[in-house]
Amino acid sequence: MRAFFFCAVTAFAASHRIAIWTASTHGPYPSGNPVAQPDLRGILDGPEGAFNQTFRLIVKPAAMPAEKMRLRFSNVFGTRPVMLDGVYVGLHASAGSIVRGTNAAVSFNGKSAVTIAPGELAYSDPVTVKGTGKLAVSFHVAGASGPMTWHAKAITTSYLSPRNSGSHGRDESSREFPFTTTSWFFLDAIDAVVPCAAPVVVGFGDSITDGTGSTINGDDRWPDFLAERSGAGFVVLNAGIGGNRVITATPAGGPAALERIDRDVLKLPGVTHVIWLEGINDLGSGASSADAVIAGFREGAAKLRARGIKVIGATIVSSLRSTPTHGTPEVDAARKRINDFIRNSGGVFDGVADFDAATIDAEGALKAEFRPGSSVGGPGDGLHPNRAGYQAMANAIDLKLLGRSGCATTVR
Repeated sequence: MRAFFFCAVTAFAASHRIAIWTASTHGPYPSGNPVAQPDLRGILDGPEGAFNQTFRLIVKPAAMPAEKMRLRFSNVFGTRPVMLDGVYVGLHASAGSIVRGTNAAVSFNGKSAVTIAPGELAYSDPVTVKGTGKLAVSFHVAGASGPMTWHAKAITTSYLSPRNSGSHGRDESSREFPFTTTSWFFLDAIDAVVPCAAPVVVGFGDSITDGTGSTINGDDRWPDFLAERSGAGFVVLNAGIGGNRVITATPAGGPAALERIDRDVLKLPGVTHVIWLEGINDLGSGASSADAVIAGFREGAAKLRARGIKVIGATIVSSLRSTPTHGTPEVDAARKRINDFIRNSGGVFDGVADFDAATIDAEGALKAEFRPGSSVGGPGDGLHPNRAGYQAMANAIDLKLLGRSGCATTVR
């Protein structure tokens, strides 16, 4: 079946700029928690970082009728200016190749290159891509990048040219991209002008939102399944970071949720809802108590709601008898206390997504069928759900909590 997207007639009166894809960045490469990452020594290592080479990142934007899109690049965790040129975006075909005739050059204030200062973000000029589907975003790092801002846990195959191989973003074939990565680098958001008003929902959290245990190239994290349920009338963005915490920052998990709310949620255009699933890393590390996590939820939810964003609290999935740090009875007791707060918050949240109830077994652990790893195989760790578990989580969300869309979908 092929899906065709259209907007209700009354929605064409105005255009709306909204985010259609994001990947929350964290500490510089290689600090982080990638899944099934190839050994990139000799390709992306050393103090120079990337050097005179081209990245081709494969991303899946929301299935919206986008008119013009902008790419947002980040050097937030860099220590030197990064110059990008030879930037292109086209429809992904297969492997590292691009659908013929769709690869469009990207400019920045009318120029073909951009230099991004340390700690800064840079938006491209609007660009149109013909057709819909996954995108291939290509860019050349001119010279040495230094420490690279990245998102470790893409769980999606992207492509790299060799060091000191020059600019190849214009190439439609994959010949110049012999190396692969399962992470995203520098690119952290895409927004677009769309002709209809649609809810933009951000999944905000840690590795269970980021998708540990889901399938490589399967697009089966719980935000992906939620997007599938809601159809083209909604946008669902994934702002999860593996290892992230509500209260404290870590090298692998990046800035604490309370620190990154501005960049990863509030600076994205059009956000209407946040589904916040987090806290197990605070508890498992021993860094924060249940009371501190609850106080963090109160603070973060108040900040979001003050900007008109509805906040849905998601109960924490059980990790009982999983890892030595996260699977203890003490952590489980604290998790249950936080979940009780989320279910009975007294107005802190605008709704509840009860992920715990959808995934827990009779003995208080993750259901057996949700444990085997879908990404790297094996029995799983008892902490991260697999594809089936993430689908169950998405199915537990009441779509009525997400409002109504001005967009509509037909399926043929």
